[in-house]
Amino acid sequence: MLTLAADIEVLARFGRALADPIRCRVLLALREAPAHPADLADALEISRTRLSNHLACLRDCGLVVAVPVGRRTRYELADERLGHALDDLRSAVVAVAADKTCADADEKGCC
Repeated sequence: MLTLAADIEVLARFGRALADPIRCRVLLALREAPAHPADLADALEISRTRLSNHLACLRDCGLVVAVPVGRRTRYELADERLGHALDDLRSAVVAVAADKTCADADEKGCC
C-alpha cells in the first residue's frame, strides 16, 4: 500500500497527465520517438497553441522534457521507463476491459 506522500503525489501527477486524451496522444507519440512541437501538432492534427498548453502540463508533471536543438526545441519522455509504464497500463486496461468484474458496469458506466 502506498503510504509515502511522495509516492502518492507522483501517481497523482501521472493520473492528471493521463486524464486528457490529447496528453495521452502526446505521450504515446513521444513514446515512439522524440519530436519537435510543430511536427507533433501536425501529426496529432491540433493547433500549435493547444499543443503548447498540453506540453507545458506534461513538463510541469515531470513526464516530458524540452531539449534545445539549435534554435528549436525537441520534446521527449523524461525517462524511458515512462514508455514501458504506458505499455503496461495499456495492457492492463485491455485485460481489465476484456474481463469486467463489475456487475453494474453497463448500467453505471464505471468499468
